Amino acid sequence: MENFAAGSAVPDIEADETEPAVPARVLPVAELHLHIEGTLQPDLIFALAERNGIELPYSGLDELRERYEFTDLQSFLDLYYANMAVLQTEEDFAAMTHSYLERAAAAGVRHAEIMMDPQAHLSRGISLETCVNGVASVLATSQEDFGMSTMLIAAFLRDLPEDSALEVLDGLLAMDAPIGAIGLDSAEVGNPPAKFERLYAKAREAGLRLTAHAGEEGPASYITEALDVLGVERIDHGIRCMEDPELVERLVDARIPLTVCPLSNVRLRAVDTLADHPLPAMLAAGLNVSVNSDDPAYFGGYVNDNFAQLSAVFELSEFDKARLAANSIHSSFASEERKAELLAELNGQDVTP
Repeated sequence: MENFAAGSAVPDIEADETEPAVPARVLPVAELHLHIEGTLQPDLIFALAERNGIELPYSGLDELRERYEFTDLQSFLDLYYANMAVLQTEEDFAAMTHSYLERAAAAGVRHAEIMMDPQAHLSRGISLETCVNGVASVLATSQEDFGMSTMLIAAFLRDLPEDSALEVLDGLLAMDAPIGAIGLDSAEVGNPPAKFERLYAKAREAGLRLTAHAGEEGPASYITEALDVLGVERIDHGIRCMEDPELVERLVDARIPLTVCPLSNVRLRAVDTLADHPLPAMLAAGLNVSVNSDDPAYFGGYVNDNFAQLSAVFELSEFDKARLAANSIHSSFASEERKAELLAELNGQDVTP
């Protein structure tokens, strides 16, 4: 397998059309699209509720799991925000983060860029210091504890006013919060990227990296707007770019990363079934796509589960899986030195059939 240096994302092996569909091998990857609040497993929700004396509106784990059948993005967000009520202390945020890192390490994640929604916690009376310090305390030793480098991304809720986001960003900068980037998430339709032009200009001036959700439920034009108005370096989701051939050509030429979340797209009805997912067509078009888990506790699995199900449905070759892993590393905000380490680890994997 060749060295993935100088931006090359194609391993030097032949694609094998006869490869068995399952199971997917665990390759070292970077996870670039992950919401830490979306890693709250049902058992941890109940454990934290008990610790904090919170009465949940579910009779038990089974009833909670029954609510994980979503009809659209909003139906998921309603449950997602409701379950956050159990996060009260720095220790709660730390427990959630530790649980994710443990699971992600087993799934092959070697670098994780983790989004957190500070506005969602501030709105329920939890301070910036509590949520940021709780998560960051665990990320600070992720390399030693899990062999995983990490970055914290402050994600802003696009269905709230831009002034709210600007106020929170000011607070994060004033406390010298250990964030490396900002993102944009929550309800996409009706909340175009241009709504947050001032927010992204301020983050850019502060030296933060820039990414944003676009083209999940919203139109392909939101992807163009995120690039042209916000100046983002990376697009989260982006699957609806396939509706605009000129945009696809632009994304291919510029090697703009698209952090695709297949199981999430199915669970939120962005696509009907995994077999309908555009990932194979995106790869065939030469787009710089990676595979991520988004909110794994809600959508049926971590990165390795996404790879396994993709392999089962599309019979992804070892060539494609290694290319997706390399894309994730190249598309990360990690240092060039860390990228070189991760690519060396990937190159050392035996990915022949």
